[in-house]
Amino acid sequence: MASPPLAGIRVIELARILAGPWAGQLLADLGADVIKVENPAGGDDTRRWGPPFVKSHDGENLSAAYYHSTNRGKRSIALDFATPEGAATLKRLIGSADVIIENFKLGGLKKYGLDYESLRTANPRLVYCSITGFGQTGPYAARPGYDFIIQGMAGMMSITGEPGREPQKAGVAISDVFTGLYAVIAIQAALRHVEQTGEGQHIDMALFDSQISILGNQNLNYLVSGKPPVQIGNAHMNIAPYEVLPVADGHIILAVGNDGQFRNLCKVIGLDALADDAAFATNPARVENRAELRKTLIGQLASWQKDTLLAKLEAANVPASPINNIAETFADPQTIARGLRMDLDDGHGNRLPSVRAPMLMSKTPPVYERPSPRLGEHTDEILAELEAREK
Repeated sequence: MASPPLAGIRVIELARILAGPWAGQLLADLGADVIKVENPAGGDDTRRWGPPFVKSHDGENLSAAYYHSTNRGKRSIALDFATPEGAATLKRLIGSADVIIENFKLGGLKKYGLDYESLRTANPRLVYCSITGFGQTGPYAARPGYDFIIQGMAGMMSITGEPGREPQKAGVAISDVFTGLYAVIAIQAALRHVEQTGEGQHIDMALFDSQISILGNQNLNYLVSGKPPVQIGNAHMNIAPYEVLPVADGHIILAVGNDGQFRNLCKVIGLDALADDAAFATNPARVENRAELRKTLIGQLASWQKDTLLAKLEAANVPASPINNIAETFADPQTIARGLRMDLDDGHGNRLPSVRAPMLMSKTPPVYERPSPRLGEHTDEILAELEAREK
């Protein structure tokens, strides 16, 4: 088996909470040596973002589950770069690095000589990725960035939730997660540029930009029509029926994407004539008459048991599914078959839960050699490597 694709790449992570660490974790999965720099006085804030907390076999608190969700595969060095000695050590460490990921406020690292302009002369190949709420430019650049606020400001919450009800954020910090993913894409592209030219560069990532970008078709719905999309609950702006519907023992998802699937749905549930009704025969007609369609479907599905209906819909090639909670998701045979849950040995007699990255690569698979590090766990190891390198 070949080495992982980013083997030999060293990343210095000056980041905490989610977006920056999410990027660092993915780079570690792909084989990079990711060194997480943490303040000795507590480390990453998410170590304390619990309960729940991960416990060792002897009851030791190994940090919050939140921390472990985004720091797998890294090494941790405890270093206070607010001190001259700490800053000097960090600059030496950066001299061996290919990438820096940082999520400090605008200009927050300049006073330590750790901003891109200060570092690029000593290391012209350095790829320096800054992650902030609003980016390095614009009237909001100095504002702190919080996923919840970004979802509100960047349009996400205006299209999430039921009509007439309180706007809703997504159930996970999607602005942070997607910014982390986009950061990894940009970092890999910048590393390719380094290979070709020897030149590093500064990457400016903003949660605000990422959240707007991922609105996808909703952006174009507005830009083409001039009408901003609104909350429509679980329904789809452009397709019907594509929503949650009640049945006798709960709810199911129907995701009917074309007229043939709609005809098959009608046949399964005993509404054959509906597929030939001009008000529902085509997707544009169904979208126009979605309220009447929903009412009809609710009445027809009221007597159906969820499992029975889903089996018949699957046999008829009608896209539909249950709505699993997360426990049900991890118990699902597809989840088990794909090996999405992992338990990683921390070298201290503990098996720590994790979730693998969603890439399966036949030649250069991701590596999962260590769980999230304890605070400063690798300080001595990293400093010893640095001393040896400088001799």
